[in-house]
Amino acid sequence: MTREKEVFNPLEEGIVKIYTCGQTVYDDVHIGNAKTYSSWDVIIRYLRYKGYKVLHVQNFTDVGHLTDDADQGEDKIEKRARERKINPWELVDNQIEEYWHVIDDLNINRPNISPRATSLIPEMIDIIKILLEKGYAYEVESNVYYDVSKFKDYTKLSKLKLDEESAKARVDQDPLKKSPFDFALWLNAKKGDQMHIMRWNSPWGEGYPGWHLECSVMSMKYLGETIDIHCGGIDHIPTHHPNEIAQAEAATGKKFVRTWMHAEFITLNGKKMSKSLGNYVTARELIDQHGGLVVRMGLVPGHYRSAVDWNPDVIANAKKNVERIQNSLSLIKDSPGGTKTNLNQAIEEVQKSFEEAMDDDFNTPKAFATIHDFIKQINSSLDNKKDILNKAREVLVELLGVLGLDFTKKKGIDDAKIDGLMELIISLRDKSRKEKNYELSDEIREKLRSTGIQIEDTEDGPRWKMS
Repeated sequence: MTREKEVFNPLEEGIVKIYTCGQTVYDDVHIGNAKTYSSWDVIIRYLRYKGYKVLHVQNFTDVGHLTDDADQGEDKIEKRARERKINPWELVDNQIEEYWHVIDDLNINRPNISPRATSLIPEMIDIIKILLEKGYAYEVESNVYYDVSKFKDYTKLSKLKLDEESAKARVDQDPLKKSPFDFALWLNAKKGDQMHIMRWNSPWGEGYPGWHLECSVMSMKYLGETIDIHCGGIDHIPTHHPNEIAQAEAATGKKFVRTWMHAEFITLNGKKMSKSLGNYVTARELIDQHGGLVVRMGLVPGHYRSAVDWNPDVIANAKKNVERIQNSLSLIKDSPGGTKTNLNQAIEEVQKSFEEAMDDDFNTPKAFATIHDFIKQINSSLDNKKDILNKAREVLVELLGVLGLDFTKKKGIDDAKIDGLMELIISLRDKSRKEKNYELSDEIREKLRSTGIQIEDTEDGPRWKMS
C-alpha cells in the first residue's frame, strides 16, 4: 500500500501464502504474460531457496471477464468462442492445455493449486449474500453491484480520486448502477436479446459472476482470509485489485492482503504491444523459434517493476548468455583440475552477493550480473582443485535455477545422455583419424559445428563445447 520497500515477514513463520492473478483463457499466452508469470516464478523460487514453504495459488478466469472493465461489453471467452465457432467450454479447455505447454517450456513451476473460476460458483454466491446482508451491495434487475461508497478505504491501493472527471472517463456507463464506480458481483445472463451461454442459477436469477469477485473468492478459499502476497499486473492497480480488497475486507472484516506486487508491461520493438496494431507476439512463437531456455533467458535481466522492450537484441543477447553459460559448464566438466584453491572465495562471494541482490526487492538484473561475474572467475580458474571446480559448478547451477534457468537439460535430454552421446561421436571420429580416414573425421567435425557443437583437439585429447 505504501509503494515503498518494506521488510517482509510472513503472517505465519516459515510459510508464505501467495496468490497470483492468472490467465483469462480466451487467447494464447503472449510474451507480456510470460514476463509476468516468469517474474512471479523467480520470486517464489527464491523464497523456497531461502527456506520458506510457499503455497502458491494461481487462477484461471474462465467466465465473467468482459471486454470493458466497467461491466460493459461481451464476455471475452464467449466472444472468442463465437469467432472460432466452438463452444466456450471447449475454448477454455484448449487454452488451458496450451497454457500449460508454454509454462512448462519456459520452466515456470506450476502453482500448488490452479482453480478455475467456474469451480467455485457456490462460494461466490455465498460471498454475494454476505455483502448484500451487510449493506455493501444492491440488486437491480437480477444484477448485483458492489456499492463503492460504502467502503471508505476503496482507493487506498490505487490512490485515485473518485470524482466527476474520473467518472466521465468511463464512456460506457451502466445506467443500472448508483455510481459509475460501482462494479458487478453478479450479472444477469440475459442482456437484451442475447443469453449468456455460461450461466448458473442463483437467488437473483440465472447469471454469472463478475470478474473481480472471482479472484477474491478463490484466494480466500485456498489461502484463507488474509494472505501474505498478492501479485498481478500494473493494469490491476486502478480497478481490479481495489475491487478485490473491497469485496474481501467487507465480507470478512479482516485485512485481505499484506503485500501487493505489480509487474510492469512489456513493449515490442519500442511500441505498445497491441493486436490491432499488428505489434504482438505469442510466447509459443518465440519458443518454437528460439527454444524455451533462450526465451526465459531474455526475460531474466528485467526487474518485475521495470518495463522491458522485447526486440531482436534481447534474443541475440539471450543466445550469447546461454552459450556463455553452457561453455563454462563444459569447461568445468572437461578440466582435469589443478592445485589452486582461490575459487573458494569467489564461491562464497557470489552466494552472498546474489542473496543481497534478491533481498533488495528481488533485484534480478543485479543478481544475474553477479552470476555473470562468477562465470568469468570460473573460466580463469580452471587450475583449481577438481572438487572446488565441481562445487563452483554446483553453486552456479543452483543460482541459475533460482532464476528459472535450467542448464541440466537440453531439449528434454539430460546432461548424462548428452555426454554419453558425445563420447560415442568423439570416439568414432578418433577411430577414423587413427585409421587415417580424415575425410570422415572432418565431416563429423563440420556436421557437429553446423549444429552448434565445436570439437577442439588438445594435448589431453579432444574436447567439445557449445559454439
